[in-house]
Amino acid sequence: MAQQPEAGRRAPLNKERVLRAGVALADDSGIESLSMRRLAQELGVVPMALYKHVPNKEQLLDGMADTVVAQIDLSASGSDWKDVVRRRVLSARRVLLRHRWASQVIESRTGPTPAVLEYLDSMIGTFRDGGFSVDLTHHAMHAMGSRLLGFSQELFDDSGSAGPNGGAEALAAMAAKYPRIAELAAGAAHDTASAVGRSCDDQFEFEFALDLLLDGLEKLHQRGWTSTGSGSGA
Repeated sequence: MAQQPEAGRRAPLNKERVLRAGVALADDSGIESLSMRRLAQELGVVPMALYKHVPNKEQLLDGMADTVVAQIDLSASGSDWKDVVRRRVLSARRVLLRHRWASQVIESRTGPTPAVLEYLDSMIGTFRDGGFSVDLTHHAMHAMGSRLLGFSQELFDDSGSAGPNGGAEALAAMAAKYPRIAELAAGAAHDTASAVGRSCDDQFEFEFALDLLLDGLEKLHQRGWTSTGSGSGA
């Protein structure tokens, strides 16, 4: 019997291939389109074939999140902790901009996945190697929050619209009742194309807040700040 041509052979199914296909499907169609059945169709297999590699959808999402986080560049190193942290965070943001669904999935996990733990461990190490105390590092990680992973939750979500007909009236009503909010909204420039998902800031605002945090942490470090009050003077 003649051998099947190499080009016609189906690539063997494994966990890495399943996760890559899940990421590609979410990139192309949105995370809402992801299901085990749809993913099986994309891979040309029956749904039951997936369960050998990912027992359920939650573990699929865990693996997809790790696949994305593993793309963050951890090669940045040097004696300047602030530069290293900044470069890694902006690398994380570039990754999240390529996979706009990922921030939603990362936030929805009940606990940090292995790749997230590895990334956070590297960031803690950067602060500690930069001379930060365990105390200040602990508070720095809390202050940075999801920004360490390239996204942040905004206080106001202005991605919605009142529509072409009611927009002007809605804005006028808002200005009459909440003049300061309306003033701020009218004066702010937003680049919606650069947002990571619905509720995240644009690149300028992201870097602005990141630099404020890093500058503040640098000052606390130089003062020998601790949460117990020692070194917390002006």
